[in-house]
Amino acid sequence: MMLSRTFSLTCRALASSATTTTFPSIARPMSSASAANQPKKHLVTHEEGVHQTMTLSKSWRNKPLFRRQGDVRFKSGLEASKLLIQEANRRDAHEIAFIESISSTMECLSPLFDRNPRYAFVAKQLMEPERFIQFRVAWMDDLGVIRLNRGFRIQYSSSLGPYEGPLHLGSHVNAGLIKALGFDNVFSNGLTGYDVGSSVGGSDFNPFDKSEAEVQRFCQSYMTELSKYVGPDLDLPTMGMGVAEREMGYMFGQYKRINMKSTTSGVPFMTKKDSYVRIVSQHISLPAFFIYRSLFKTITLVGNFLIITQVPGHAVVLFAREMLKDRNQSLMGKRCLILGSGKNARSVAEKLLEYGAIPLTFSDESGYVLEPNGIDASKLKTISKIKMERGAMLGRYVTSSTTAQFNEPADIFDIPCDLCFPCGPIKTITPDVVAKLADNGCMGVIEGGHKQVTIDGRQALKNRGVIYGPHIVTLTGANICHAHGHNLSDKTLEAEVHRIYNDVKDAATEFNARGDLFAGGSMVGFLRVANAMMAHGAV
Repeated sequence: MMLSRTFSLTCRALASSATTTTFPSIARPMSSASAANQPKKHLVTHEEGVHQTMTLSKSWRNKPLFRRQGDVRFKSGLEASKLLIQEANRRDAHEIAFIESISSTMECLSPLFDRNPRYAFVAKQLMEPERFIQFRVAWMDDLGVIRLNRGFRIQYSSSLGPYEGPLHLGSHVNAGLIKALGFDNVFSNGLTGYDVGSSVGGSDFNPFDKSEAEVQRFCQSYMTELSKYVGPDLDLPTMGMGVAEREMGYMFGQYKRINMKSTTSGVPFMTKKDSYVRIVSQHISLPAFFIYRSLFKTITLVGNFLIITQVPGHAVVLFAREMLKDRNQSLMGKRCLILGSGKNARSVAEKLLEYGAIPLTFSDESGYVLEPNGIDASKLKTISKIKMERGAMLGRYVTSSTTAQFNEPADIFDIPCDLCFPCGPIKTITPDVVAKLADNGCMGVIEGGHKQVTIDGRQALKNRGVIYGPHIVTLTGANICHAHGHNLSDKTLEAEVHRIYNDVKDAATEFNARGDLFAGGSMVGFLRVANAMMAHGAV
């Protein structure tokens, strides 16, 4: 009888424990009507407010975080983050970009480790990618010489869903950078609330000094090997640095050529969209490469291949708009410095014009062009036409404008501006650049490309009181695009940007980092991924 009673009490305790340790839902947000009737829940626990009783046992603090040479425990979240950074340095000290990403992110997550020590153990798992693929890419140039490059694809985390992430091409691409971008992408994809994992790929191939035929041969060779590891419902490559419509078209064409299956329920792989393509293709004769322009977005059609190219850049501007709203300001009349001249930079300029802002510059390897009175729609169209030609430099624009200045003044950061949108090479914004921008009246730096601001530059922006929009937040436009497909509209994009921005801002406030969007974005993304990982166990 006593044994039966003990068993019954034990079962009740286990049932109660199972009820209290369920994790928050990571599904898409509920409608505003139903959300209004629900009390706001915190991401870490089910309780309201900052001061909560943790549902997960604090006994995790008594467990060793590492057991390599004796048990290593931590007493605080900051100590846990330092231990994790030390472990990353021990294992991957040669991968500088990856160590920088780990260090900056773990420091932001230390308040989470204080609240719930178990998250430090999940972060330890997350420091190691699920899969890293490196392979040889052999291709033949126009002179008949066989050239070799390294190809990469890191499938970092599939906790939330199938892998998804950009491809980057450029001479600066290496294994360490790919690993760092894959780690950052975990948080960027996670904070959107969509069911997608994280992956990043690319090669140290520079497409800007190659002929069109050479780029096509490289892309086909690259995809021949990459196709073994990507596919529908497995891994979705998207556009990144040095990868635009043509490169993606060549890669998809090769994938379709060597795989019997290139669609899911009629949806072409690498697009996630089908209805719009079929509707348009019934009424329009498609050449090999055709660009259809609508009021909202540019849609590139390669056969039945559709890519929305301007949504990521538009989302960058919408995030800037949300940041300015918090300061009771708008984009109207703001003079904007744009670094870079790729697809993202040009779509940023397009959206800025829509909101009444004044884009001043574009830049590339040859230098930069400045329009003192601003770049209007017709001038932007001329610049876009020039940059659509492979290898074309911005210097050509000066011949078509009577007001443009080329490399005057010598340093682009000497130009007075209100906002800066770096969309060019990585690590452009350093502490010295921040000092120049702040001295010239710049009130905000919003990243339109990956890793534009250095770690020291990020701290300098905070010290000078300059608004900072980190790339893990501002570059979520691609995810929004792929999640909504042909149903995406201006209103939907604005609503999703507003939702993501508020999630990030609220998390930063919750953990005493008010206004720090990098910390807030890291926390939201980590919590959604970590809660899923805890449910999956030791995998």
